[in-house]
Amino acid sequence: MSKRTKGEPGTRHAIAGKPVPLVDGIEKVTGKALYTADLETEDALIGRILRSPVSHGLISRLDVSKALALEGVRAVVTGADCDHTYGVIPIAMNEYPLARDKVRYRGEAVAAVAAIDAATAELALELIELEIEELQAYYTAEEARAPDAVLLHDDKPGNLEREVHHEFGDLQAGFSNAAFVLSERFDCAEVNHAQMEPHAALAYYDDERSRLTVHSVTQVPFYVHLMLARCLNMDASRIRVVTPFVGGGFGSRTETLNFELIVALLARAANGKVMMRLTREETLITHRGRPHTTVKLKIGMTNEGRIAAVECETVQRGGAYAGYGLVTILYAGALLHGIYDIAAIKYDGYRVYANLPPCGAMRGHGTVDVRHAFECMIDRMARELGLDPFQVRRMNMVAAPSRTLNDLMVNSCGLGECIDAVEKASGWKERKAKLPPGRGLGMACSHYVSGAAKPVHWTGEPHAVVSMKLDFDGGITVFTGASDIGQGSTTMVALAAAEILNVDIARIRLITNDSAVTPKDNGSYSSRVTFMVGNAAIEASKNLRKILVAAAAKKLDANPEDIICEAETFSVRGSEQSMMSFADVAIAALADDGTINVKGTFTCPPEAQGGKHRGGAVGSTMGFSYAAQVVEVSIDPDTCLVTVEKVWAALDCGFAINPLAVEGQIEGSVWMGMGQAISEETVYANGLPVHGSLLEYRMPTIVESPDIDVTIVESIDPLGPFGAKEAGEGALSGFPPALVNAIADAIGIDMNTLPVRPDRLMEALVARRRKDKITARNSEEVS
Repeated sequence: MSKRTKGEPGTRHAIAGKPVPLVDGIEKVTGKALYTADLETEDALIGRILRSPVSHGLISRLDVSKALALEGVRAVVTGADCDHTYGVIPIAMNEYPLARDKVRYRGEAVAAVAAIDAATAELALELIELEIEELQAYYTAEEARAPDAVLLHDDKPGNLEREVHHEFGDLQAGFSNAAFVLSERFDCAEVNHAQMEPHAALAYYDDERSRLTVHSVTQVPFYVHLMLARCLNMDASRIRVVTPFVGGGFGSRTETLNFELIVALLARAANGKVMMRLTREETLITHRGRPHTTVKLKIGMTNEGRIAAVECETVQRGGAYAGYGLVTILYAGALLHGIYDIAAIKYDGYRVYANLPPCGAMRGHGTVDVRHAFECMIDRMARELGLDPFQVRRMNMVAAPSRTLNDLMVNSCGLGECIDAVEKASGWKERKAKLPPGRGLGMACSHYVSGAAKPVHWTGEPHAVVSMKLDFDGGITVFTGASDIGQGSTTMVALAAAEILNVDIARIRLITNDSAVTPKDNGSYSSRVTFMVGNAAIEASKNLRKILVAAAAKKLDANPEDIICEAETFSVRGSEQSMMSFADVAIAALADDGTINVKGTFTCPPEAQGGKHRGGAVGSTMGFSYAAQVVEVSIDPDTCLVTVEKVWAALDCGFAINPLAVEGQIEGSVWMGMGQAISEETVYANGLPVHGSLLEYRMPTIVESPDIDVTIVESIDPLGPFGAKEAGEGALSGFPPALVNAIADAIGIDMNTLPVRPDRLMEALVARRRKDKITARNSEEVS
């Protein structure tokens, strides 16, 4: 059970703020929930993809005639069937659904078939004749940036997708004023989301009406809708996108993916229905994970612990296509700001193409690896200067309200309370430096945005829209296009409506993610849903409440200002006799015009939308979450296996609309950070992913999962719904550095490479012992 600081349940709200099981939880735990791969497909063709066997090359021959002639094959599509690129960033769309002329990574989609069954589809793939003239392939950022390297994309010199150069404040003066300057390099492995549900999509094309319906696992049905219209040359009004239950996303589905477009191309070519279920290996190849990142960091600090200046260079190996790369490399620099008050920061970022599956957004998008390096170095500098790491963080905390050097808005900050909470809960002062040999404590802080203040596709529309319907049955139906990917956003919307309308949550039903029914939503990414959709839901509820209050006032012969609604009962203030049930008020409200439809919207205020410098919109948000963690580890002296014994995590989420869901999100963030810290990494052999299943891709299981002590801090953000901010990403990036700092406390070794596998730790330990022996020998010779 989590602990809370401020905002105890029921102190301000009747419903919001109390722990509530997720409204879709029963379907999920009983197996009744239908995910995309579960949809009825008896009348559907089976889609399969032919993938490139090489990492880089020119397609010299592609003959599909034998496959097309095979009995049972209904359609075959290639790059020739779509000459439009797609992507998530309007100015960086350089990927085709199926490769045209050139392949850029091993496993890239080259052709696809739709057949009457899986066996026929697989046989058809074998009949496709593919010849590729191989080109030099590059699997590291260093290789791809070499002066003589072949370009993956002709319009990207040096194989650079994007380079960023930002400098704020007087860097030279900052370092001059520092008593201690430390420079180090960190290497963080590429990691994958490894969500529970493999990718799948079902498409149906009605040739007579020229209409397309696509069901998919996406987190961003609006973006998928846009790319379907673009790549299939269709009017968007002829397309319907539906997202059923989603079995996790973590960013893997925050952009349109090639299989979603391919299955639509196949459905149109076959004039029918096509189901495509990707294997786990194909899901891992589709990727979009966190890129391999090298961080070179230089920090200057005063004797008292004030951070005087920061200089950071970040290189990300982004894979073969642009994807979110432009945003990711900007985030890495932008979020150096927003947590500590630093007078001077310089950032140089390089997003590099390589012949590997494209990277993209992943939980804690852009900030995790740089924050890891930063928090490790802060600890090391505090140690060198003889300072308390907790006090160093307290001394440098950003103030609220304020604006950062790069013009990000900070309206609320509970980082101080988070630091206090984990310091006390972990018994840091009493236990630090008193643990048994091989055991240690480490701490770190982190933060994250509550949604990007500027949408990727700028249309001028509100950033979120929620509509509501009240009809004869007295039920309130809420429509939202926001995807619930397991974070509990649907429950959050229901709670917001129930709180404002003062009704039982059981009276509210949710309809989500169907472009033919629900209002457009930009999608579930960057932790935007609670802040934006939550505010839109509150406004819609207030609009409906006004109508109901007016109807009650009319019936009770009172002024609307005197009407009170509590526990589904409307009454007149000061009167014990005049009251009506919610059902009676609903009937009265419906009497004049019938079914009542209202909506609410939310748009981020201009002051939240970032600075005027190039790329200044990235990192801008209405509110930052803040987190602090303490991690306790033990290290086996023989194998160097790191065991996480316990974690204390505190997160400032503004206000916990549903503390049960917030606690789960904090635990999930910690657990995901632990995977990146101790075991997870993608591995390629000449471009071939050798992590083809969850056996090879080592993420923690329940065996490795420690006890996680959670504290919820509530700073009450002035713009957030009921004061809420994000809760699903802020705690992640604090875990890896807290773990590395705990290892340093346990055995005195600072690790600069993630994950901290036993073999890497053993190598570092052996190297230190060798160095100690040499030092001792030299001392003897001198004496």
